[in-house]
This record gives sequence, C-alpha cells and structure tokens, in this order.
Amino acid sequence: MQIEERIHIAVPPIVVDRIWSEVDRWHLWDPDTKRAELNGPFAVGTRGRIVPSKGMGVPMVVTERSEGRSFTVEGYIPLFRMHFEHTVSPVDGGSEVTHRIWFSGALAFVFGPRVAKQIREGLPRTMKSLKAYAEEGQASAQ
Repeated sequence: MQIEERIHIAVPPIVVDRIWSEVDRWHLWDPDTKRAELNGPFAVGTRGRIVPSKGMGVPMVVTERSEGRSFTVEGYIPLFRMHFEHTVSPVDGGSEVTHRIWFSGALAFVFGPRVAKQIREGLPRTMKSLKAYAEEGQASAQ
C-alpha cells in the first residue's frame, strides 16, 4: 500500500529543501504534526521523534537524504514502519513536490489501513499548507 500526493509550488527546489531541513519547524506547515525534532544534523542515520497532532509520538530516523532533491524518514514502533519519502524537482515556474508514504513490518496489515486512512485525509491539506508556507515565505524574503 502506497499513498502519494503531488503539488506545484512557485518557489525553487532549494527553498522547499530548506523548509524540509528545518525539522523543528515542520509544525508550522504540517497541520498533522504537533512537534518534530532530530538529535543531530538533517542527515542519513540521524534519529529523532515526531509527535502527530493526534496520537502518540514515535521515534524516527532519516533513511535517505539528497540535499536539494529528497529525503525519507522512517517512523517506527515494534514490527511496524512508516516510510515518508519527500522529493522536489524543478519545473517551469517553480517546483513539483511529491510526498509518498508506505508501510512495512510484520504488523503493517494491522496498523497500515487505519494509519493510511488518516494520511489520505490529511496529506492533501499538508501539501496545500506547505505550498502556502513556501510561497508566502518566499514573497516576504524578496
């Protein structure tokens, strides 16, 4: 099971990447995140914690990072992993941003459907919020 959402944002990819790298500020553009933090740099292997606006916090680790292009974090509890992949590509007039989520682990069949329902409901709102945050921030930076 994979969930994917795309959106065009009228800023260069470097702006989106900068927003992503400010992990402790994710709550400013992601209405489904109450708090997020990393215990070190925004780099592969760095661990932290994410607390959703509803539910309990979970440990996370950065599993992929390509500066200016993508990152993936994995949230985990025993026997269940949530993979959150984020990519940005240059397009005319800005960037195409894609967020993709999938689940793995022995308990994915138990937790996956319930979590997927919440993500399907919230992801479009999160993407629109990221767009507004990036475009408004870019406008005020000029």
